[in-house]
Amino acid sequence: MAAQLSEAIARIKGTIKGRVLAPDDPNYDQARQIWNAMIDRRPAVIVQPADAADVGPAIQFARANALEISVRGAGHNIAGNAVCNGGMMIDFSNMRNVRVDPGKKRATAGPGATLADLDNATQQHGLATPVGINSTTGIAGLTLGGGFGWLTRKHGMTIDNLISAEVVTAGGKGLRASEKDNAELFWALRGGGGNFGVVTEFEFALHPVGPEILAGLIVFPFAQAKQVLTRYRQFASAAPEDLNVWAVLRQAPPLPFLPENVHGQEVVVLPIFTRAWSRKARSWSSVCEPSATSLASTLARSFIFSGRKPSIPCSRPEREIIGNRITSPSSATARSMRSSNTPANCPRPSARFSSAISPAWPIVWRPTRRLTRTGTPSSS
Repeated sequence: MAAQLSEAIARIKGTIKGRVLAPDDPNYDQARQIWNAMIDRRPAVIVQPADAADVGPAIQFARANALEISVRGAGHNIAGNAVCNGGMMIDFSNMRNVRVDPGKKRATAGPGATLADLDNATQQHGLATPVGINSTTGIAGLTLGGGFGWLTRKHGMTIDNLISAEVVTAGGKGLRASEKDNAELFWALRGGGGNFGVVTEFEFALHPVGPEILAGLIVFPFAQAKQVLTRYRQFASAAPEDLNVWAVLRQAPPLPFLPENVHGQEVVVLPIFTRAWSRKARSWSSVCEPSATSLASTLARSFIFSGRKPSIPCSRPEREIIGNRITSPSSATARSMRSSNTPANCPRPSARFSSAISPAWPIVWRPTRRLTRTGTPSSS
């Protein structure tokens, strides 16, 4: 059986424009790796399509050889569903292209694209669609799983903004699914449970967002949890749709803006995001109980692309933006967040902050993204 499969794999290499990797290929082990390093599965064959035309023959090959099929978008799913044992993995890592039509406010994305790929392309035109909170998440898995993030209150879930999808069915046939074309398949893709086909392209509606945003974290000691969360509940019920404030209870990671004696301690974190800077921001201080004292704050105006500076110079301390009774970061922390060409009381845009729509955790500190492996909330 193994010899027959090896011969079949050799034949399919002549029909696929992309790469076909068997277990003895030197690139095989790297190709089967995904974000969750605990997943260690070995597909019988890995197909990396060059374009959508490769997907039909790959599916037909798997059916002819009774191989289970798994599909890898960006490989971010924590359960490791992208990789199967002994079957075929269709790996879309080479199909990450994103095209934007700013006039129609539409974007099409390949199934291997990450949220960073999509945001970087759409933000060239000051546009975005609701996606998740980690730039390394794949747009395919996020969309087909629903998808929510910083823009969801205003513009719905990711799946609500899906206009159409190009799909290859189990028979290897390519179809377009939308409200007008193959409407039942389009319905199924938007929450029907999965296994209806392999999506090779997504089309999204876009909305004006950025390039300047206000985002950051306010961190409180857990002892103030009741006080802070009570105020948060009151605030959230009346918050404008453009403003997102989440509540996270967790152990404090060893991040540079937190005092060392806080690391590993239970804290309450309020991640804050708004897509538009406003001098009314001071009114948002009601998100915090006036007598509560934060351990740290990273709330600041920032830009989606690195190297850009605020159009309006920051002339007030962070504490004035979020409430006079909120404690700003320590002077040492504040110095580490500043740039020589910005005012002393204005944290600089993070040098590696690539996306206001799918930011790192915490929002303005992209180098901390890897902490998601040790428990930080993450999208699939």
